[in-house]
Amino acid sequence: MATTYDFPGDLLAGQEELHQVRAELSALLKRLPWSVEPLDGFSDDNGWRKVERPASPGWTADEQAEVEKLRQREHELAVFVSGHRFWTEVATTERVDARMKLKHAPTAPPPAAQP
Repeated sequence: MATTYDFPGDLLAGQEELHQVRAELSALLKRLPWSVEPLDGFSDDNGWRKVERPASPGWTADEQAEVEKLRQREHELAVFVSGHRFWTEVATTERVDARMKLKHAPTAPPPAAQP
């Protein structure tokens, strides 16, 4: 029988926010130019695969600030989740299993829209 864990609400909320911040950061990085600084495009087919990049206008100061803000929040949440007092209550041999279950724990449904 699979072990179930009674995760505290603040730990579940922290994990859920960590998922959200990581998804938001990933989406932002996919939208941004490939280089933070403005750089010319290039094409290189001398390696084991061809690499091409268009010219990059670089990131604006606002874009850099947004990425930094999200990375900082991601770090704060990762430290909160991994250092939560709950982990001291879990046997050392079960912590990996508990951590995997927390990562995949169902999230609370979004609040219903008010008419």
